[in-house]
Amino acid sequence: MKHDIVDRKDLNKLMHVFYDHVMKDELIGHYFNEVIQLDLVVHLPVIVDFWENVLFGTNNYSGNPMAVHKHIHHLSPFKSEHFDRWVMVFGEKVDDLFEGDNAERIKQRAMSIAMIMKVKLVYGGISK
Repeated sequence: MKHDIVDRKDLNKLMHVFYDHVMKDELIGHYFNEVIQLDLVVHLPVIVDFWENVLFGTNNYSGNPMAVHKHIHHLSPFKSEHFDRWVMVFGEKVDDLFEGDNAERIKQRAMSIAMIMKVKLVYGGISK
C-alpha cells in the first residue's frame, strides 16, 4: 500500500528512482550523462533540499535552478519535448511510489516549474 510523501526520506527515495530512470531515458538522458555529467552522490542531496523546500517550506535550499538550467540550455538547447518528458516521468515515478495530498502537490509544483523553465528557455524568455 502506498503512502503520501511525508519527509526527506520519501523525497530521497523519489529522487533516486526518478534520476535512475531519466538518466537512462533516450530523449533526456544525455543532459544528465553527457552535457553536465551529473554526479548523483554530490547533487542528489541538493536536489532533495530543493524539493523539500518546495513541498515543506524548509528554507534549506539557496540555489538558483533557473541559472543552472540556463547554463545547461546554453550547452545543449532544450526543446519543449524535453520538459514534457521530464514532467511525464516525474509524475509517473511519484504515482509509482506515493499517493496523497503531498504526492499531488509535488506533481503540480513540478509541472509549474517545468512550464516556467520551458517558457523562459525554449520560447525566448531567456536567450541562449
